[in-house]
Amino acid sequence: MQDISFYGLILFFFLIGASLVSPLYDGPLYDSTAYTECKEKPEEPLYGGGVFKSENRGVEDSTASYVVNNTYVTSLVLCNLTHGSIYSFSVWVRIKDSSAAVIRARLETEKETHDCIGTVSAKRGCWSFLKGGFVLDSPSNLSNIFFQSADGKDIDIDVASASLQPFTKQQWRINQQYIINTHRKRAVTIHVSDSNGKRLQGASICVEQIAKDFPIGSAIAKTIIGNLLYQNWFVKRFNAAVFENELKWYATEPDEGKVNYTISDRMLQFVRTNNIVARGHNIFWEDPKYTPAWVLNLTGMQLQSAVNSRIHSLMSQYKDEFIHWDVSNEMLHFDFYEQRLGPDATFHFFETAHESDPLATLFMNDYNVVETCSDANSTVDAYISRVRELQRNGIFMDGIGLEGHFTIPNPPLIRAILDKLATLGLPIWLTEVDISKTLDRDAQANYLEEVLREGFSHPYVNGIMLWTAFHPNGCYQMCLTDNNFKNLPAGDIVDKLLEEWQSGRVEGVTDGHGSYSFYGFLGEYRISVNYENRTIKSTFSLSRGEETRHVTITI
Repeated sequence: MQDISFYGLILFFFLIGASLVSPLYDGPLYDSTAYTECKEKPEEPLYGGGVFKSENRGVEDSTASYVVNNTYVTSLVLCNLTHGSIYSFSVWVRIKDSSAAVIRARLETEKETHDCIGTVSAKRGCWSFLKGGFVLDSPSNLSNIFFQSADGKDIDIDVASASLQPFTKQQWRINQQYIINTHRKRAVTIHVSDSNGKRLQGASICVEQIAKDFPIGSAIAKTIIGNLLYQNWFVKRFNAAVFENELKWYATEPDEGKVNYTISDRMLQFVRTNNIVARGHNIFWEDPKYTPAWVLNLTGMQLQSAVNSRIHSLMSQYKDEFIHWDVSNEMLHFDFYEQRLGPDATFHFFETAHESDPLATLFMNDYNVVETCSDANSTVDAYISRVRELQRNGIFMDGIGLEGHFTIPNPPLIRAILDKLATLGLPIWLTEVDISKTLDRDAQANYLEEVLREGFSHPYVNGIMLWTAFHPNGCYQMCLTDNNFKNLPAGDIVDKLLEEWQSGRVEGVTDGHGSYSFYGFLGEYRISVNYENRTIKSTFSLSRGEETRHVTITI
């Protein structure tokens, strides 16, 4: 986040309203800085070190070494951490006795252990940036952040420029709202004139948002076909959809050569009829468990022929219909096709998909990237490395898909990972968001709100999809409604946020300059202007931009 001018702060507080903060707010502003390159020297610590600076001690004063399982472990010592505070953490890491290693930061307090609060892929001889964070369930007088190789190997680790910045929950929400107001909304000034160009004071204006720019949607299943209650409930809320299973290879071609798109065609008709954008999920799934049984028995040219047929059949059937395609699903965790067809198999998938549907954005899509940092297969740096590998090979890989199957989300870790992924300059989507059914419905709803707020308030997130397709016998992990389409707690949260993130109906009167101004969420608007029993109606679009959008109405 860039430095904010005094005028910017005043505008900020005006926009978010007195309900969240007083004009005397002097709390920290979140720093979204992130680095992915290995540097000769570490950069200065974010927030000037935060807690380390406030305690008048440098990193060296806070560093200790411990023996854990007969291995020397570098540690940062922390004092007086508070319950409920949101801690943003960052540090530069260098390793000495290995060419490369994934370094994991683990937090231990007197009462709890956080297995991973951040990771980084470090190299020998240069400094790498680790960014993460944590929220404590109880206060701690003395805590340690341990740095260890993710594979448990004994590695000599140096740390520098450590930073730990606490935010209260209110401060964190203020920072989220600032991003929403500056990236999801825009100032609009409506000018009303007569046919001679004279500005008219006292004209009544009614503005209504009729479409949202930001896609928020959900998975749908074949249960939506012919189900008017489900369809009406969905259309009332969402402007985006993804088919849960109906486009997957095992669904469209369960037996070799017997391709059937009847169900997906009917679901697509619902999408078209209601002007809903849809993601294509997926062309291939690297997990053998979800690969058609008949494909598992193919090798060599037979398998190559089958995958070519799959791409051409699917893409010719649905060219220009889906805004995205998840090309090779969960390729950080599984590699069925590369094992059978060689290391270039994935490149071929992306190349062929792009040639078949050049206007669709092609995505990687994987789990445990933002949900946790404990999964060594899908650390943020592993994701970035794979994207860059595809790009080096000339692949049109244009989108970052993060599934988002959470149990208990870690907001500062989510934000830190999004910051690092944003360095790629690609659109980021949360593609399959839900909360584990191991939690009760109220907890699901509370944690869902945390995740949705993190996604909507990050400037590089371009869309959010829930993984909440309706099934009478229970959804995958989390349902939004009961079988009568009455909202469950998670559904109430979704409705609350959808209402909060739209302009709705805005009414006002032009001033002495014949103008009326407001801040609106990005999207499409309908406007009605009334002056001396004359009424004119029009529409306008509000797209992202820093300048005020001017709309002139002649009546």
